[in-house]
Amino acid sequence: MEMGFRDDFLWGGATAANQCEGGYDEGGRGLANVDVVPIGEDRGPIITGQMKHLDFDDAHFYPAKKAIDMYHHFKEDIALFAEMGLKTYRFSIAWTRIFPKGDEQEPNEAGLKFYEELIDELLKYDIEPLVTITHFDMPIHLIQEYGGWRNREVVDFYERLVTVLFNRFKGKVKYWLTFNEINMILHAPFMGAGLVFEEGENQEQVKYIVAHHELLASAIATKVAHEVDPENMVGCMIAAGQYYPNTPNPADVRQAQMDNQENYFFIDVQSRGEYPAYALKQLEREGIEIPFEEGDKELLKEHTVDFISFSYYSSRVSSADPKVNEKTEGNIFASVKNPYLEASEWGWQIDPLGFRITMNELYDRYQKPLFVVENGLGAIDTPDADGNIVDDYRIDYLKQHVETMKEAVELDGVDLLGYTTWGVIDLVSAGTGEMKKRYGFIYVDRDNEGNGTLARSKKKSFDWYKQVIESNGEDLDYTKG
Repeated sequence: MEMGFRDDFLWGGATAANQCEGGYDEGGRGLANVDVVPIGEDRGPIITGQMKHLDFDDAHFYPAKKAIDMYHHFKEDIALFAEMGLKTYRFSIAWTRIFPKGDEQEPNEAGLKFYEELIDELLKYDIEPLVTITHFDMPIHLIQEYGGWRNREVVDFYERLVTVLFNRFKGKVKYWLTFNEINMILHAPFMGAGLVFEEGENQEQVKYIVAHHELLASAIATKVAHEVDPENMVGCMIAAGQYYPNTPNPADVRQAQMDNQENYFFIDVQSRGEYPAYALKQLEREGIEIPFEEGDKELLKEHTVDFISFSYYSSRVSSADPKVNEKTEGNIFASVKNPYLEASEWGWQIDPLGFRITMNELYDRYQKPLFVVENGLGAIDTPDADGNIVDDYRIDYLKQHVETMKEAVELDGVDLLGYTTWGVIDLVSAGTGEMKKRYGFIYVDRDNEGNGTLARSKKKSFDWYKQVIESNGEDLDYTKG
């Protein structure tokens, strides 16, 4: 019996352009939705599309403008990734680096050259690039002039983007993700898709128009990727985490089932090639129409993804009882608090076994290879008197999750391509905009207000993860303290 992880298992780490890159106005880059989301109390209403905010002002601090300035530090950072032994690095393309406004006929060569240099630097160290084409990025111009993804013309602009990328990086990039956490459209529409609601419009109807257009765009990207290079592997990406029923009450079980279905809706379409019956019936009951045009159904059916990628931070709990209102927040998703689980400093409940449960659910449902592209612990890291960061809590978290991930592979037979932790280096939190909510193995000297030298330094977890990679997940031991 085959034991452990495959020999070519892709151990790695993940980031997103809007959370680490900076250089928002350099190299011909245009303005994007992710640039204008500030830190502070207005962040929530902006993320959810309830507050229109499409430019900078003097009243807010915008952490993505500089982030950790990987735009100027990527060679230094990749050298550290190589020292850690990474087999793959997941990063994203800033749409507005390639097409600053989004609707140009010709791409911005300076933006393409930047990513070409980054990719070449990875390949120099034999690190496999794993590219997210759109990690929440949406050109502001497309929002203002076209209404964003609610306009079908944007599908054509996305096709132009992916065609340029697949041709430019043919033979250099094999693994692609079309949209990061595509289900975030339903929970954080502006952050997820640049969607700003107009007064009086049916918000649920708009969300599903946007969803349909992104699903078409994903199918087109898969089609073009395979045409340009049959070796290309294209994946979808979901913010995953199993919903448990709060009690054995059948009403709670049913509620959990419906919550899971809502979460899987996008991946059902991208993986199976058609809208699931449960979704069509629900949308029909709610009076929501999917804007199908001739050829849409055939496109979706004929160009499904090659693998399923997902983020996992926590499981969730569902209740049908409106009186059960003790909620916890985790990665935008509200959930009934689970009394059997501990929580992080930000209230995200920690459930390593839920990781295995989620992997089994995904693999049983789709029977396609899985790729874990986000998993990690956001925590406050405080350097000691010598400047060292002893992040045993992060090692504990990741150790438990790698153990259950291994069980899913070894005992349950889940086909798993790789595992990239979030984030391999400290970066700006997408949810809160904070720097103090750190995930990385590499510390970056920067605070919530943008102060600091941006100097990079290795945490204790750096050497632990290096050991994990060297042993292909067999040696997870470490000394505390």
